[in-house]
Amino acid sequence: MSNDIVITGLGATTPLGGDVTSTWDALLAGKSGVSILDAEWVTTFGLPTRIAAQLAVDPSEVLPRVEARRLDRCEQVAVIAARQAWADSGLTTDSVDSERLAVIIGTGIGGASTLLNQDDLLEGPGLRKVSPLTVPMLMPNGPAAHVGIELKARAGVHAPVSACASGAEAIAWAFRMLRSGEADVIVAGGAEAAIAGITMAGFCQARTMSTNNDEPTKASRPFDVNRDGFVLGEGAGIMVLEREEHAKARGATIYGKLAGVGTSSDGYHITAPDPEGAGQARAITTALRTGGVDPADVGHVNCHATSTSVGDVTETVAIRKAIGEHPVLTAPKGSFGHLLGAAGAVEAIVTVLSIRDSVIPATLNLEELDPGVVHDVVAGEPRKVDLKAAVNDSFGFGGHNVALAFTSA
Repeated sequence: MSNDIVITGLGATTPLGGDVTSTWDALLAGKSGVSILDAEWVTTFGLPTRIAAQLAVDPSEVLPRVEARRLDRCEQVAVIAARQAWADSGLTTDSVDSERLAVIIGTGIGGASTLLNQDDLLEGPGLRKVSPLTVPMLMPNGPAAHVGIELKARAGVHAPVSACASGAEAIAWAFRMLRSGEADVIVAGGAEAAIAGITMAGFCQARTMSTNNDEPTKASRPFDVNRDGFVLGEGAGIMVLEREEHAKARGATIYGKLAGVGTSSDGYHITAPDPEGAGQARAITTALRTGGVDPADVGHVNCHATSTSVGDVTETVAIRKAIGEHPVLTAPKGSFGHLLGAAGAVEAIVTVLSIRDSVIPATLNLEELDPGVVHDVVAGEPRKVDLKAAVNDSFGFGGHNVALAFTSA
């Protein structure tokens, strides 16, 4: 009996497109999803950063009005991406045993917009204006719960909250559940929609965000020597993962295999990564070991690289320790910004498509490579490469490290 885990469905809504195809096409075309924020609060609060990567397709254009009003924006994007992935997989709620179906959707922050808006109502018009759905809309497990209820998933509904590694950790959790035989099918990924005054202000005060307001599309520049911080984005990425024998038995189309996963923690600092990259390297090494992947066969690493001064170079140190200097790197956040809890899931989808299509997207805005980076980083144009295996890195505040190793179908 095969113990392999395969990907049979993909869904996404991002600053580059309202689905996987449009996001992938825009990424390969070198487009940017970053623009000036026109919200009134940006001026009111006097934020030094006035740019963000907002969704290319607003949820209001996809969801019925009544349904949308009952969901936080974070929950909206999760539902949209999950419906796409579920439809793409060819599964139906009648074709899979509900007690063998699970949902795992991570988020870094959860329903921030709901919390802020409802608090404004409480402090303004008063208690009677506060929605009875406030708690279900703001709770971090809301995205997973809504998808789980819709799909009638009864093998478990989980919501990892590990900052910017949340989406990737959800996929790693799915891998382990499938390998242990707890489920046959899992809908997994990440969702985030936290472009709001308080989150922007907090990141600004921490001086982690780019202030290149004059050239929004050039602000996010991973690995570039002139990078000055990340750009906040929003969106969701969802995968349908299955035990291989289950997928083949129903004749599913397989995008690729999730060969192995690795997680670790730095035990170092609440926001800064261990400069030696030891924890990140352990996560990568574990992903390769659990997947039986030889480091020599890893031709590509889809990097977490956020466009921050310390994080980008530290990641390459970890890659060099765990894999070597031979993998070709890219960093999608140059195009669609940092999606926080959704980042790892969306970028995992990009990694799978890179293997499927034998092409690595270029890192947008990389004009002068940081001298601390010794690897070959794709810039300018996408690169055609035949890939046996690729790794996706995700790291989060608190020292959370997740690595996902993918191989071809």
